[in-house]
Amino acid sequence: MATATKTQAKRSASLTGAAGEAKRRAARSGALKAQQQGDGAKKVGAKAATERGAKAQAEHRVLNGAAKAHAGADGAAKPARAKGNGALDGAVPMMGTLPEAPVSGDGMHAPSAAARDSEPEVVRPDYWDKACADLVKRDRILKKLIPKFGPVHLMSSDDPFVTLARSVVGQQISTAAAQALWQRVEAACPKLVPQQFLKLGHEKLAACGLSKRKTEYILDLAQHFVSGALHVGKWTTMDDEDVIAELTAIRGIGRWTAEMFLIFNLARPNVLPLDDLGLIQAISVNYFSGEPVTRSEAREVAANWEPWRTVATWYMWRSLEPS
Repeated sequence: MATATKTQAKRSASLTGAAGEAKRRAARSGALKAQQQGDGAKKVGAKAATERGAKAQAEHRVLNGAAKAHAGADGAAKPARAKGNGALDGAVPMMGTLPEAPVSGDGMHAPSAAARDSEPEVVRPDYWDKACADLVKRDRILKKLIPKFGPVHLMSSDDPFVTLARSVVGQQISTAAAQALWQRVEAACPKLVPQQFLKLGHEKLAACGLSKRKTEYILDLAQHFVSGALHVGKWTTMDDEDVIAELTAIRGIGRWTAEMFLIFNLARPNVLPLDDLGLIQAISVNYFSGEPVTRSEAREVAANWEPWRTVATWYMWRSLEPS
């Protein structure tokens, strides 16, 4: 953290006086404006989302309360980047959602803290306590945050296909719209298995309100599961990057979604989603006094979190919740 502190001091020294304040305001304004572009992109900000449907919260979440991965007002988010495989990178995972949680292109939505009391508690990952103890010793910010927010409870997420299908449905739209769409999909395809989606076909899926592109993405995803092209049974033992590579080969799945899948579905301990606006915002607030932060600076801060970057990221998200 010495390097990150030095970087912060250098930046602060260069932004003094009226000119410095003007630059800071302009940078923050520019970042906010960029996030507010997009069709329902929902992400960081001071305004945190606090509610959602309890059913979706209970059904689709791995990290309880990780809603702040995408804290902010509806419509604040990162513009999607079209990839060669058609993926829209930077979306919010739909593993339990918040009504006002920010969106990030791929469509996954993190769960809200509001559902904590209504959801059954389960055993946290075996690495969680060790990770927290280690991070408290080595990081001055997490030394304060971890005791403040207390223990985290992990819950089993949907099966991989459902988790990823929900992520596609939620791409670039608000949480409320994503949930409404998914409910229509559930009504049309109650078993929620790849074979049933393929049987349903393009026309009936489109009748649920899905765009032509999303319909194609979901059918392509279902075909990947049915054909055996994916090593689903081996994902729990595969390296993070190997899982990411396999997922991002699917149309409609970008790296951000793959990383969220590693965190929320596979509960991997050392994932650092640098495309996540909530994480970048939290690092800015906690380590750089709110000044804009580059990916390089964020990576520099996170180097001190190894090998528990998932745990540190979770607390970064939580730090954006209103006190």
